Amino acid sequence: MRGALMVQGTTSDAGKSVLVAGLCRVLARDGQSVAPFKPQNMSLNSAVTDDGGEIGRAQALQAEAAGIPASVDMNPVLLKPSSDTRAQVILRGQVFKAMDAMSYHDYKSIALATVLDAFTALRTRYDTVIVEGAGSPAEINLRERDIANMGFAEPADCPVIIVADIDRGGVFAHLVGTLELLSHSEQHRVKGFVINRFRGDIKLLEGGLDWLQERTGKPVFGVLPFIENLRLDAEDAIDTDQALTQNAFTVVVPVLKRISNHTDFDALRHQPGVNLVYGAPGHPLPPADLIILPGSKNVRADMQWLRKQGWDKQIMKHLRFGGKVLGVCGGYQMLGQHIHDPDGIEDSPGNTEGLGLLPCSTVLKDGKQLHQVAGTVLGDAKLRGYEIHCGETHVLGDLEPLAQLADDRSDGAISEDGRVAGTYIHGLFDEPEACQALLKWAGCNTGATVDVAALRNAELDRLADTLEHHLDLAALWRAAGIA
Repeated sequence: MRGALMVQGTTSDAGKSVLVAGLCRVLARDGQSVAPFKPQNMSLNSAVTDDGGEIGRAQALQAEAAGIPASVDMNPVLLKPSSDTRAQVILRGQVFKAMDAMSYHDYKSIALATVLDAFTALRTRYDTVIVEGAGSPAEINLRERDIANMGFAEPADCPVIIVADIDRGGVFAHLVGTLELLSHSEQHRVKGFVINRFRGDIKLLEGGLDWLQERTGKPVFGVLPFIENLRLDAEDAIDTDQALTQNAFTVVVPVLKRISNHTDFDALRHQPGVNLVYGAPGHPLPPADLIILPGSKNVRADMQWLRKQGWDKQIMKHLRFGGKVLGVCGGYQMLGQHIHDPDGIEDSPGNTEGLGLLPCSTVLKDGKQLHQVAGTVLGDAKLRGYEIHCGETHVLGDLEPLAQLADDRSDGAISEDGRVAGTYIHGLFDEPEACQALLKWAGCNTGATVDVAALRNAELDRLADTLEHHLDLAALWRAAGIA
């Protein structure tokens, strides 16, 4: 196989990321050289690549599905919103600058060259590239200077399929309407459709499928069933659904306004005897054994917002009653005494008082720290993870670090009474030994923990099995011209 195929969707969360991951795994299992690609991603869930850059978390998962190292070329433009109108722009893995929405809209025509260069780089290294669009190609207000959907597919001469989520309802209107809003050349580029998340008897859908093909002249390559409990990293949305177990150890994560890398905690929902609960804005934090303050793309604003929710007082009460608190990245910075941003790295320049639970202060600086790390946590428990932050945190006094890293650095801190800890390391619950040690520190003795990496790999195979069973892959490859 040689070539490329782009998966676009009728809406956000139609299933593009999952379908790309599944197609990558299908081809990889068939011995093909395949890589994922997303021209432009907007997400606060990111990962550090082997070549030392930052890309969307979904593309890192897709690279894992393809059985290859994650590279900055797989997501050349990453937008990380710090407010409703402003975002940090990451180009080929490195911070470019913070831009408001209109400035970035004007810049996209320049960014297209970066996108096409990265795509070409992947094409030279891999036989097939599976491309993921963003949102919908029919968003009229975003068509001008588009680089995420047809604005990429046209100059890259990339064939397209469109996926729609039937579980939302209105699937035929979504597909026909999307196609109708495309230009003639873009319509010709669309090779067919995939319908996602179907429940029920497929015979009840067959009449609609025949009508769709007759109406559009495009085939439906398959109808994918609703896959129950597919445990893969979310691109952006927080999955708050979980069957809670009575008398289980409860971990509560407050949902900050600019929460980032909440996938750090996905591993906890798979651990026996642990309930993972997200604290909803506008509501008191649920009763907890452990509170974890997550990362944030705007730490000072989220610190003020946390106080506005009254969560600061509830965290103090939680500690008085014997609970534990862990801060990760931005959450670690919030645990300190002050967060200084003299140069306006995340927002307007200024200084914000932290929770004062650890004797440390943070200064936000240019030059984001991007590292994959390994070492030990809480003694000798094996740890792997990654760092993504632009702050330097200085610990006052002689506190014990939470982790010792293989490059002779220490990370984080544990309070003198042992009830509060902070770290810059993301993904710290993914390694079974580290997860077990951290839960034990927090007061949970669950015994053996689930190997999340093995679980993720099994889920990718389950996804690929589903695609092989329900898609006409031979017809798909032929129509896309990559057979």
